[in-house]
Amino acid sequence: MLQDLHIENIAVIEKADVSFTPGLNILSGETGAGKSIVIDALYAVMGARTSRELVRTGADKAVAAATFESPRADKWLTDNEIDCDGELILQRRVTGEGKSSCRVCGEPVTAAQLRELTALLLDIHGQNDGRQLMDEARHREYLDAFGTDPAALAAYAAAYAKYAAIRREQKRLSMDEAEKERLSQDLRATIAELEAANLSEGEEEKLSARRELLRNSEKLTESLRAAYDALYDGEPNAVSLAESAAAETERAARYSDALADVPKTVKDAAFSLRDAAETLHDFLDSLDFSPEEYDRLESRLSTLRRLEKRYGCTTDAQLIEKLAKASERLGELEYAGDRLEKLDRELAAQIKATQAAAEKLTAQRRKAADELQSRIEAELKALSMPSVQFIVDITPIDNPSGFDQTGADEIRFLMSANRGEKPGPISKIASGGELARIMLAMKNVFSEKDGIETLVFDEIDTGVSGVAAQRVGEKLAELSKKKQVLCVTHLPQIAAMADTHFLIEKAERDGRTYTSVKKLDREGRARELARLHGGDHITDNTLLSAREQLDAAEDFKKKL
Repeated sequence: MLQDLHIENIAVIEKADVSFTPGLNILSGETGAGKSIVIDALYAVMGARTSRELVRTGADKAVAAATFESPRADKWLTDNEIDCDGELILQRRVTGEGKSSCRVCGEPVTAAQLRELTALLLDIHGQNDGRQLMDEARHREYLDAFGTDPAALAAYAAAYAKYAAIRREQKRLSMDEAEKERLSQDLRATIAELEAANLSEGEEEKLSARRELLRNSEKLTESLRAAYDALYDGEPNAVSLAESAAAETERAARYSDALADVPKTVKDAAFSLRDAAETLHDFLDSLDFSPEEYDRLESRLSTLRRLEKRYGCTTDAQLIEKLAKASERLGELEYAGDRLEKLDRELAAQIKATQAAAEKLTAQRRKAADELQSRIEAELKALSMPSVQFIVDITPIDNPSGFDQTGADEIRFLMSANRGEKPGPISKIASGGELARIMLAMKNVFSEKDGIETLVFDEIDTGVSGVAAQRVGEKLAELSKKKQVLCVTHLPQIAAMADTHFLIEKAERDGRTYTSVKKLDREGRARELARLHGGDHITDNTLLSAREQLDAAEDFKKKL
């Protein structure tokens, strides 16, 4: 559940704190007062795209923060290693330059992570959702989300993936003979050149190191000899001095127990120095430099680098991989005919398997469609559309294979709003008010399965009035018994059903515009309903009518 929303320097809201309650939370106010800013703040908290236009003029940043209480977030928090101590606090900041930052319980997250988390907590029905409902490409998604068996969807997806993989391999192997011969010649030339190079992984690195040694051989030899002389061969040298010191400390230790450990330490140092000197001597003996070796190294490195440039590689390991792939591809081409025959047999079998999976998926969709039709019709009849017909039309897909990645079905929602009219596409049949009620009906039906605890409706009343508006208000009240509902509205029939009512007001002070959010008591609600009915001409009669409307709404909610 959404508990609190903090808004700071967003558009004309300098600062506002709103504490929401369970049930139906209504937000109303004059057009342009800033009701949409509350929704914009929620969208920001949900990780939606933001810009510097969100920031109030003169402010350096805008902040939206929301506090939730929901066990649905627990797994996400664990998976993302975020520890929330009791309250789940989501925050979004946008600077005056348009830079955005997101936090969950104080921990930085990405906007994508914020969207992933809030998808578990909150669903906003905005004014664009009606357009999505008219998009027939989305109708399959709606149906599958409502009731298609996930196992059937997964089984079909797996079958289609195998079918698509076979088709891709067929396409890769299929070519005319001239193209096949040209590619085979290129591959043979590549294989011959790389095999002739006798490639060995790590060779280039070793050769480069040896060449560097040869390039600095004179300085290296000089340094090694100087070091060897200092350690062992010169007079005096470090080894003889250390051995002399060891003998002297051994004599000194006879007279003081405090020096008992010193002789061993000095002897160990002498042994280490001798070992180092012997290592230097052996390395000097191993150095065998010749101009011929340097020339051989340069020639071999030049060959390797020429091959790398030719074949777009950066290491000898990649050249070896290139050789392996060329050999594999040549083998495929030489046996392409046999492989294609086998793929033809595999494809025929996989088409049957995919069609079988598609048939099961279609059966599941038809079953879900029957339930969705009856549920949506029942909801719409309760929303003052008594003669409505809602049809989930499922027809075979029109393409050569009879299926695609989504299945074998074309799915679209059809409706008839009036008795005797032929059902047609929602985009052509539904008015604005009917579209709003269809969307509300679908949200009500879908919400039983999605587990989301908070639903937000931004002006669900568009195009609705009279009795239909009354039914929409009653449906929202009914929905709010199962979910927390936030609703922005202009209609008194809907506002009267509120469990908690907030008034959004705009005022001017010192040449600036300010918007405030105020929770209304019962008398405040009556005055707001009177304003929604009659504008600023509020009389005793309009107030009396508003109070009667509140009484009627409370009676209705008691019966739910």
